[in-house]
Amino acid sequence: MRSGKTVRRIFTERLAHCALATAFVLAACSTVFSQAAKLENGEIDVVQVRPNFYMIAGAGGNIGVQIGADGVVLVDSGTEAASDRVLAAIRKLTQLPIRYVIDTGADTDHVSGNARLAKAGQTIFVNPLGNSSFLNSMTNGGAAAILAHDSVLKRMSVPTGKTPAFAVETWPTEAFYTNRKSLRMNDEGIEVLYQPAAHSDADSFVFFRRSDVVAAGDILDTTRFPVIDVAKGGSVQGEIEALNRLIALAIPPGPFIYEGIGTYVIPGHGRLCEQLDVVNYRDMVVVVRDVVADMIKQGMTLNQIKETSPAKPYETEFGTQPGATNAFVEAVYKSLTAKK
Repeated sequence: MRSGKTVRRIFTERLAHCALATAFVLAACSTVFSQAAKLENGEIDVVQVRPNFYMIAGAGGNIGVQIGADGVVLVDSGTEAASDRVLAAIRKLTQLPIRYVIDTGADTDHVSGNARLAKAGQTIFVNPLGNSSFLNSMTNGGAAAILAHDSVLKRMSVPTGKTPAFAVETWPTEAFYTNRKSLRMNDEGIEVLYQPAAHSDADSFVFFRRSDVVAAGDILDTTRFPVIDVAKGGSVQGEIEALNRLIALAIPPGPFIYEGIGTYVIPGHGRLCEQLDVVNYRDMVVVVRDVVADMIKQGMTLNQIKETSPAKPYETEFGTQPGATNAFVEAVYKSLTAKK
């Protein structure tokens, strides 16, 4: 059993490690990392990640935009209220049609813009017979496809006879059941990788292999502690496992550090990241999990654990939003004490 002094010593050592790592990242990163950190008054910010790849921030959750000869592939769609501004931003980048909207999860700020953006696009199945044909009726009315894991469809819809959480038009039109879905668009392999029981039970990464960009959804949120929705199947262990997988997917910018070298990771919210950012985020989650687990072994209640402020070393960076720290600690506690 660790004493309070031991816990504080662990905090001190970990915090020192994070400070050194953060200093390294700040020295190595380009100016693109500072963009899209904080947006106000409905502002949309477009950040160029690669020559053919962009991140749109300020529309709810971050949106990934891949552009090529086949058209536009979006990762997430933001909020419904921001859809027109998102579409206008895309039109400034290209006049090519939106072909796919790929959802990383089922949160409102990531999927409620699905219908508007999909209807503004066009199916990849070219149909010279017009919108009234059988083919268009089988391909989302000729609109772009909305692709997601089946868990997202289940979260967005409900059993027959009940009011759905989202309008039918926003639901995925292509749902897959496996842990990996692959497709090729714009001469690039794209993998949608299901991550069970992380932020929730409906999370996926979207990996663009040639662009070397991963859209992580709300498993990674640089603006706050991770939101682990235990009631919707999330867990702290699943969150850590998902972050470990994200770290394994990403290649660091070494041995020589140049702008644009290394895998870029688009978080659900916040600034563009590289592998070391994900490592630091994972380490933060692991430290808080271990400290809370130790306190649980000591027989401490949730309120007693909250009083010790187990996430305090990280509050300056991740606990600035009201209630974020307590919500995270509570989620970790509930996840660790849930009946198996």
